[in-house]
Amino acid sequence: MKVPFTWKVTGWFMIGWSAEFPQGQSSPLHYFGEDLVAYRDDAGELHVLTGHCRHLGAHLGHGGKVVGDCIECPFHGWRWGPDGRNKNIPGESRVNRGLKLRVYPVNEQNGCVFMWHHPEGEPPSWEMPDILGLFPDLARDPDSFYRPYPEFSRKAEREPVHPQVVLENGPDSAHFRYVHRATVTPKMLEWTEEGHTWNFLTGWPDVRSEDPDAMALRIHAQMFGLGGSISAFEGSSNHRLIFAATPVDDESSDLFYSIWWPKLPGDDGDVPPPEVQAKVERQFLITVWDDLSIWRYQKYVEHPALSPADVKPYMSLRKWAQQFYDVPV
Repeated sequence: MKVPFTWKVTGWFMIGWSAEFPQGQSSPLHYFGEDLVAYRDDAGELHVLTGHCRHLGAHLGHGGKVVGDCIECPFHGWRWGPDGRNKNIPGESRVNRGLKLRVYPVNEQNGCVFMWHHPEGEPPSWEMPDILGLFPDLARDPDSFYRPYPEFSRKAEREPVHPQVVLENGPDSAHFRYVHRATVTPKMLEWTEEGHTWNFLTGWPDVRSEDPDAMALRIHAQMFGLGGSISAFEGSSNHRLIFAATPVDDESSDLFYSIWWPKLPGDDGDVPPPEVQAKVERQFLITVWDDLSIWRYQKYVEHPALSPADVKPYMSLRKWAQQFYDVPV
């Protein structure tokens, strides 16, 4: 997908689920055109660094060993700390203070892992929101939900879709009927731009009511930069979800989708029963693949002929998104 803006976007971006990064293990990653290494140290902290050792270029994510809070190169044993600095050179009493790996700040919460990206390596300028605490009026105990991973999580790798295109689904009401086979067209009830967030409330009209303002379902959502959106459902369904897109390179992104589904009354387990898994898969998890059937072949249109119902929120979102491209490629 060709777009008139960079893929090297500033913000928080999802890189996986906590369970994919076991303690004492290194993992190779590739995002924003860079080889990276993720490792969970002996204290349980997760770190993401530049992937290649500064000695002779071995990839730390392929065979790298976790030693204390360091990652040890599988080639010659050089160790690198969570601050990116060289901590040990085998057989020598000194370290190389002139070499350093780039450090990518990590936010790990509610079973999900996020990485801060800035093209020039600047530190985070805002905090990643808490997925389950984002909407206080709808707050629920995290233990009241089934675990999101692996049963209620999906990943699509290296898809030809830019993160902004994913978010543009938010103010697009008309596509639900044609892409998701919805029998009721949702309404954008309100939206606001607040710094790095774009917030909106969508309503699904109650067809059983004669009141046109009666809603069977309300979806409260917040876009946390261009990394993705967090939604809280209120009404006929009361779950949470996150839909995130992270650029792999200048042509593709990985897409992450997770749902926090309320536990059945009396169920204290974290694993959802088969009947709940089947319902969530049928009604919600399938929507990712519905959208991808369009995005994979879509051409980005800079000046779209929008419907009157969508034009204001749609263009508001596009204008808001420009702030995340203010760093030269």
